Amino acid sequence: MSAAGFVLAINLFIAGLFATAFGIVAAYYRDAIGARWLALAYATGILNGVFEFMLPHQVDARPVSVSIFAAFLFALALSNVGIARHYGIRPPWRILGLIVVASLAVNVAILDMPRDSFVRAMLYQAPYAVLQFLGAVLVLSRKSNRALDMALVGLMVLVTLNYLSKPFIALLIGSGGSPQGYLSSNYAAISQSTAAVLLISNGLLILLIIVRDMMADMTARSETDPLSGLLNRRGFEDRAEKARLLAVRAGAPAAMIVADLDHFKAINDSFGHAAGDRAIAAFGRVLRESFDLRAVIGRLGGEEFAVLLPGADLGVARGAAETARRRLRELSGEERGMERQMTSSFGIAVLEPGESLADLLRRADTALYDAKSKGRDRVCVAPVTTVGILRDGPEQQARA
Repeated sequence: MSAAGFVLAINLFIAGLFATAFGIVAAYYRDAIGARWLALAYATGILNGVFEFMLPHQVDARPVSVSIFAAFLFALALSNVGIARHYGIRPPWRILGLIVVASLAVNVAILDMPRDSFVRAMLYQAPYAVLQFLGAVLVLSRKSNRALDMALVGLMVLVTLNYLSKPFIALLIGSGGSPQGYLSSNYAAISQSTAAVLLISNGLLILLIIVRDMMADMTARSETDPLSGLLNRRGFEDRAEKARLLAVRAGAPAAMIVADLDHFKAINDSFGHAAGDRAIAAFGRVLRESFDLRAVIGRLGGEEFAVLLPGADLGVARGAAETARRRLRELSGEERGMERQMTSSFGIAVLEPGESLADLLRRADTALYDAKSKGRDRVCVAPVTTVGILRDGPEQQARA
């Protein structure tokens, strides 16, 4: 076996590994739609290698030559579909179809051109370069790209340049006197070795991105309350604590708001639990619409909700709470999912020096019960305490 044939065998094994890896991810996590297409892309790429091994044994090399080109072309097109699906982008079906059809037509047209023709080599490699560059454009079209995504874009551009450089390499060292002699040429050894490095790099990067996003999605689901669409208690406490620490380090204010639906048991008793669920969902929507994007909003359980407002003083927190209270009262029957008007009560506590998240929640909860005892459908504020001052101790009091 020639050096190029040995590397080609390795590339087949690598393609099989990635096809299996993406297939396992797709089977394990059904929402990973992109992984299904990528598994199919790598499986199609295996056909390319199989046809490459068949080529030296052909009397008429043209049918297998076209098959080699088509297999790799389809593999790249499927890879673009997988990337688009993973990033939540609509695959550019028409563009991909046009590229594939036009490329196959050109490939058939250049079959009988001399193998040492630079024009022939460029027309052969250009479709691969175009499809690879299209993949980079698809990733870039997503605005919220991170380090791994940008690394993938860089790699795709590098692969694009690799395809465009091959005609120049073939011009310098030759690509074999005939299609059957390709695997015996130095050009094939260089081409297959480069392909191995890029194949591994590309596959690993895409796999890392899919696993990264899969883990992030699973974490988000574990921290999300399915009924209200807000954070559940675990997610709220985790993110609120991080926001509290950031506010403390920045010397910024923060406020905690605890709220719940008034007479929620009566809603369940009168209209049924389905109506109660709709009321919870409606209150969740109202809270999302009433606070800015920095707010950490969660459902603590039952009809009780909490909002941490980093950077907000008492005036801002009270204004936002009053807005939410009024919005809930003004919901239409269709928005509420019942004829009965819904009201809510709110308790507010402003973060004090040295105060923990648990203590802040406790004070806001006390203010909520104060609102309940005063007739509901109102906002009450927790009084300032000396808890933080006592906890800081004499040294920090003097420093303040």
